[in-house]
Amino acid sequence: MKFNQISGVVLDMDGVLWRGDEPLPGFHDAFAWFDEKHIPYALLTNNSGKTQAQYVAKLAKMGVMGVPPERILTSAIATASHLSAHYPAGTRVYVVGMDGIRDALTDAGFDVIGEDGAADLVVAGIDFEFTYAKLKRAALLIRGGAEFIGTNGDKTFPSTDGLIPGAGSILAMLETATGVAPTVIGKPGLPMFEAALRVTGTPADKTLMVGDRLDTDINGAQAAGMKTALLLSGVATPEEMATGNVWADVAFETLEGLLRAWAGDAWVQNRIKSRRKGG
Repeated sequence: MKFNQISGVVLDMDGVLWRGDEPLPGFHDAFAWFDEKHIPYALLTNNSGKTQAQYVAKLAKMGVMGVPPERILTSAIATASHLSAHYPAGTRVYVVGMDGIRDALTDAGFDVIGEDGAADLVVAGIDFEFTYAKLKRAALLIRGGAEFIGTNGDKTFPSTDGLIPGAGSILAMLETATGVAPTVIGKPGLPMFEAALRVTGTPADKTLMVGDRLDTDINGAQAAGMKTALLLSGVATPEEMATGNVWADVAFETLEGLLRAWAGDAWVQNRIKSRRKGG
């Protein structure tokens, strides 16, 4: 792959930019490179737990200021957009999830119900406060005829503790309890990548997708016609690369390694020296 032919970039976040609340190597330098070279970017995540505003605040806390909210695309936003095209405002929705998906559905005009009453839809995503009571409630609604929607199918989630259960693990429990498979919206679904390309405004074949999962980030981006870079800082492993049937155009240990290949060692070293001097 020729980096001089790349005019836009799309990055996954968890496992690419950070793990938990810890920025990964190359995090600050990547945004400096994009700004210096005027490279349009979008941040694309299957994580439905946070809102765009919460991601902007997280980036700022880590030292990257002024990222426009519209550059951040989550599976929650994609799910709300998809459902808005198929259901009228006021449709009742029971949510297994966090602020990101709740706010996205509310903003789209859906009636996000509490723990009582009927629902037309059950939408499930990552939920760090998932309980048996939520599982029971969602399962009974699905068995009662509510359509079952999943924000994404990621079985695991990269954290500072290691790989922890992701939204896909919750979907699997609900599917086991009901016998109903969910309609899954997030990556590797094409709409997520098409939305990202609208943000960058660049042709797919000149846009680089940087991700840490072969099955979602790389597979989905390739289906959209994008160039791909796999990082081994999140979920994917060298063993998976060797035995899988999906291959990225390039692979690096971290985002810093990608930047060294793209911007050059000298540029990265100058950035490191500047940071040490407080510049």
